[in-house]
Amino acid sequence: MKTPGHILLASLIVIAIGGCEKPYHQPEERYVLVTANVNLPYWQEAQAGLTDIGKTAGVKVEMVGPATLSPSEELSEFQKVVAQNPAGIMVSASDPALFKESINKAVLQGIPVICMDSDSPESRRVLFIGTDNFRAGQKSAKRMVDLLAGQGRIVLIGLPGQFNTEERVRGVNDVLKSYPGIKIVATIDDHGDPRAAYDGISDLLQKKKEKIDGIICLEASGGPGAADVLHLLDMTGKIKIVAFDKDPQTLDAIERGWITASVVQKPYLMAFYGVRLLDDLHHNVVHEFKDWATAPTAPLPTFVDTGTAVIDSTNLATFRKALAEHPKPVI
Repeated sequence: MKTPGHILLASLIVIAIGGCEKPYHQPEERYVLVTANVNLPYWQEAQAGLTDIGKTAGVKVEMVGPATLSPSEELSEFQKVVAQNPAGIMVSASDPALFKESINKAVLQGIPVICMDSDSPESRRVLFIGTDNFRAGQKSAKRMVDLLAGQGRIVLIGLPGQFNTEERVRGVNDVLKSYPGIKIVATIDDHGDPRAAYDGISDLLQKKKEKIDGIICLEASGGPGAADVLHLLDMTGKIKIVAFDKDPQTLDAIERGWITASVVQKPYLMAFYGVRLLDDLHHNVVHEFKDWATAPTAPLPTFVDTGTAVIDSTNLATFRKALAEHPKPVI
């Protein structure tokens, strides 16, 4: 018969053994998101998702990147992070070709890298999480087709050379093949700056006297810039605007009737689940292969589509209420 002393001793041994078990997450474990422009509201929303998953998973998280759109500066930030040897990296590759070599080096070094928001598909990155940008471009074009009843001259505003916006352009063109009455008369590179969008649209309307019926914005800054020009020229409503993303200025412009609709992404979701996926890679959670680094194919889904929604005057209030219930951090 076991005495109380024996039971106590056995319990202490179990506790001691349990106390020697290696914790799942190590104190130095850290996941980093490298963005294209930390000052944009889009990336501040991603920061909220990053912060929440850090608390939920009990891991260190950090977001870094340039204060303006600069692929070279973003690449420099990425290379600095790689040198720190974190547990995993998410990166929005603002120039897929420029990032390819550095992403490859990081993966060969043993750091899992996934692309978020903007992909570098020819690199060795393990997977992409974000918007199906081809479908997002299709959605933008279909809304414009409806607004113009299949006839009109339109302008595209985007970021030529950036993979995500190039895919959106491809989606727009795919839809417009079925609507020969709609012509793209100009494409504006706004460099991620609403002032550049403002100047580009102003130049077309005032200097070149171009007739425009609609503007499709394929990145966040274009909508507010274009809307400000039309308001100044007393042309609000005369030229339809389909914007992109949900910057506060864009939502305000929808409320005022300056912007008709906006196709919005889910950066919170991208960052939240992006870290989960990196964490699974770092810990080799999926046992189909020995580990992610030597697997003959990615052990996780190679493309995770976080989806989009279309915001207009009919659902703006509901959408804003939902956003207000989950405030975003200010960087």
